[in-house]
Amino acid sequence: MVKLVLIRHGQSTANQTNTYTGWSDVTLTELGRQQAKNAGILLANQQIQFTAIHTSVLVRAISTANIVAEQIGQLWVPLHKTWRLNERHYGALRGLNKDETRKVYGSKQVALWRRSYFALPPQLVSFEGDRRYKNYPASILPLAESLEMTEKRLLPYWQDVIAPELLKGNNQLIVAHGSSLRALIKYLEKIAPDDVDGLEVANAEPIIYDLDDKLRVLNKIIL
Repeated sequence: MVKLVLIRHGQSTANQTNTYTGWSDVTLTELGRQQAKNAGILLANQQIQFTAIHTSVLVRAISTANIVAEQIGQLWVPLHKTWRLNERHYGALRGLNKDETRKVYGSKQVALWRRSYFALPPQLVSFEGDRRYKNYPASILPLAESLEMTEKRLLPYWQDVIAPELLKGNNQLIVAHGSSLRALIKYLEKIAPDDVDGLEVANAEPIIYDLDDKLRVLNKIIL
């Protein structure tokens, strides 16, 4: 049996202002930093030893990962950063207030964009990136993503990097984002696309999975 722990980042400035963020970079709020610290304290009580920590290339997740690692006394553990664990790309919705988009597009449409598996938000005209993505081909840089697309770009990292370590019996910690973790949870728990709309991942609440030697879920607890 091996343990996989998932943690969504603490409250970000975009969470605080209720705006869409996606691949845009925002920092943690003071509350978010405290949430990350509390998550680390809760996780420390579990006394799980990790061989690696995985996070996105976005500051809110990286900061949370570092705070958690400090609290559990494992800052020395390798921290791997990948765009494949980035938040879902919200396309042209980025930077917009969620309540305002409901007024413009209607609550039903916004609910589909936010919670359904297949719905694609309005796309950007071109990818608005920065140097962290400059070495990647244009084909992997999204103009917007559905949750289905998020799952598809996340799974190669799971299959090539994380799963092999778990199969060796090495506990792994993933610190990422609401939608990218929803996509991974859907995959791990074999949740049907039509049932994923009710799946929520709260800020900075550690989710601990016990997995068998086939990486099937034996047990799940949320701290």
